[in-house]
Amino acid sequence: MSGESTPRRTDPARRRSGAPTRETPATEEREITLRAMRFHALIGILEHERNVPQPIEVDLTVRGPTHRGILDYRRLYELVAQIVGAGPIDYLETAADRILRAVLEDSRVRQARVAIRKPHVALPGPLAYAEVVVRRTRDAG
Repeated sequence: MSGESTPRRTDPARRRSGAPTRETPATEEREITLRAMRFHALIGILEHERNVPQPIEVDLTVRGPTHRGILDYRRLYELVAQIVGAGPIDYLETAADRILRAVLEDSRVRQARVAIRKPHVALPGPLAYAEVVVRRTRDAG
């Protein structure tokens, strides 16, 4: 072996700052999903939709930091049931908006997504369902 040593490799960012780097602790998030909640609701603008409850299906996903505490998914279910049961509601979008507003009132929820499906839609051809999906994130302020 010769007296020459291999040059030591260092992180270029560490060389520039002159101080050791510290990793920022990661923020842990929790996601809760309630999928395919089924209800009968007065939803739609046609006369029969305003008088005869029809099946709808709702998915709700909420996200928030774990350090803010546990979210009770039973309470989330109750919120959705209360909103869709309060009809008549004209549009799926209106129901989705009401659900998101109610869910985001909880400070533990940072972000929410709701999907509402209506399988019995009056259209001239075959259709599995009509679906509206809305996402919302809490304002930083």
